[in-house]
Amino acid sequence: MTLTAPTATIGLDIAAEVAAQLRVDSIRSSTSAGSGHPTSGMSAADLFAVLLTRHLRYDWDDPRSPENDHLILSKGHASPLLYSLFKAAGAISDDELMQGYRRFGQRLQGHPTPALPWVDVATGSLGQGLPDGVGIALAGKYLDKRPYRVWVLCGDSEMAEGSIWEALDKASYYQLANLVTMVDVNRLGQRGATDLGWDLDTYARRAEAFGARVLVVDGHDLNAIDNAMATAADPSGDRPTVILARTIKGRGFSEVEDSNDWHGKPFPPDMAERAIRELGGERHLTVRGPRPEPSSVDGSSPSSGPAARPVTTQPTEPATPARYDLGQKVPTRKAYGDALVALGAQNPRIVALDGEVSNSTYAFEFARAHPGRYFEMFIAEQQMVAAATGLAVRGYRPFASTFAAFLTRAYDFIRMGTVSGVDLCLVGSHAGVEIGPDGPSQMGLEDLAMMRALDGSTVLYPSDATSTVALTQAMAVLPGISYLRTTRGKYPVLYPDGESFPVGGSKTLRSSDQDEVTLVGAGVTLHACLAAADTLAGEGIRARVVDCYSVKPIDSGAIAAAAATTGRIVVAEDHRAEGGLGSAVKDSLVAGGRALPSLVHLAVRGMPGSGSSKEQLAWAGIDGDHIASAARHLVHG
Repeated sequence: MTLTAPTATIGLDIAAEVAAQLRVDSIRSSTSAGSGHPTSGMSAADLFAVLLTRHLRYDWDDPRSPENDHLILSKGHASPLLYSLFKAAGAISDDELMQGYRRFGQRLQGHPTPALPWVDVATGSLGQGLPDGVGIALAGKYLDKRPYRVWVLCGDSEMAEGSIWEALDKASYYQLANLVTMVDVNRLGQRGATDLGWDLDTYARRAEAFGARVLVVDGHDLNAIDNAMATAADPSGDRPTVILARTIKGRGFSEVEDSNDWHGKPFPPDMAERAIRELGGERHLTVRGPRPEPSSVDGSSPSSGPAARPVTTQPTEPATPARYDLGQKVPTRKAYGDALVALGAQNPRIVALDGEVSNSTYAFEFARAHPGRYFEMFIAEQQMVAAATGLAVRGYRPFASTFAAFLTRAYDFIRMGTVSGVDLCLVGSHAGVEIGPDGPSQMGLEDLAMMRALDGSTVLYPSDATSTVALTQAMAVLPGISYLRTTRGKYPVLYPDGESFPVGGSKTLRSSDQDEVTLVGAGVTLHACLAAADTLAGEGIRARVVDCYSVKPIDSGAIAAAAATTGRIVVAEDHRAEGGLGSAVKDSLVAGGRALPSLVHLAVRGMPGSGSSKEQLAWAGIDGDHIASAARHLVHG
């Protein structure tokens, strides 16, 4: 049977059949795969059935339509339920559901990813789907200006994640009435009862305290679910809606209902057969609910608005950022702000977010110049990265900034961004001991390592204003996660305006045929390397100086050439010894199959305290004097 709305409204009797089909198919697919979480989906099957048949406005033949609603399975382990919904909508076949789920090389992975065109973001790391949904809802209300809704299904276990409450807080702040959170309160987590169990009153008070409109329903009463979704979809409100649905884990199969023993376990074949029989047998309904209505944006045709990704973010004309004089002292964080303003003027898809430190990161310059495309996330770094992810899903190019140290809080969201395949530009300021008296709580000392570890990432570390501008421009068209590390203090401009800084390149600032040692730096330590080279030159030691502004990918050719020519390398970095610039240099040499030269790696070892920048760099052994001493030792032994 195939049914389509709105030619005739699909009744709740059909929704009940769809719910049974979703449960049966969740069982069939997970049993076939020998793994999966059928009971976690069975509790929410009634929610999904009513949503699919009566409220999700979606063109299943055009998943990239800018008019479509968005459905996010935040409780990503319930993937059999989502894939069963895709089968019920006719998007995938029964054969793919049965033969492709959790199989190597197939797109129906254990947790949903955008390998499927109907999936916006990867989920499975709990507490992330709703924050990502906030970003998509922000795009819908403030940028796309389209009436699509964002439906997110959360599990009750993930309501213990702070990121969920960051999301509700920001959804309330930005009055995201287009965001609907459905919470499957089935009482049971992975190892037993959740902290609140079926205490829906407490859930409701908490959600209301964060500014949400709360609707409490029996999650197996189709009429109640239908009424709640209709209320939530009312566009006249100014608050996000949370539907709290009391459900039973494993609903529909009496042997496992409300049982602690079946989380993450497929049913054996004989048990699956009993369950399917109890649920009334297999069904193969194809049901498509309401289609989205075409909308007009600013008087234009519906097709002229922002499309879903992939889209190009290449500026249509050259940016004209600020220019700097050689020798002028400018913080690279200030140059980042200048460059971002220019990018925003040239490219309407550029958006910016910050974690309430924009007067330090200089993102406030973008906020002043382009207020309609700036989103303040306050001290909520997880939500900042998640919102950036949602905005990227809608085809925008987000630049998200905060102190480098604080990005560690959001690392799981950054990691999941690589799984989602989104293009994010992240900027960390106040890096290293160079920041001075604020002390170690504010010092980003691990950021290069964590960003290098990401699949397909780009890591950039400019030393002056000119290179910062060029690399910020480059980030606007880079695929995947790109990271720019900026410096707090003012340092002289080293490069003339218009100098090229290709990603994966480097700059050699001092060199000769008589070089005896190579000094490698980036950011603040490049200036220390130049000072060390001057000191060594006075002693008759010629030193090559290499600016590794591209930490990943690193300029392997320049590193190899320096190693071959000088035979001695000193790497200095304002970062922990593990995983940063020094590791990148050594990895490059090893990967090239070259014998390692005599190499000294100067980095931050030990726990810093407070002090001036000069004192801190000297304490860490990464200032010009220590670099010169290390080079001297290599040359003279």
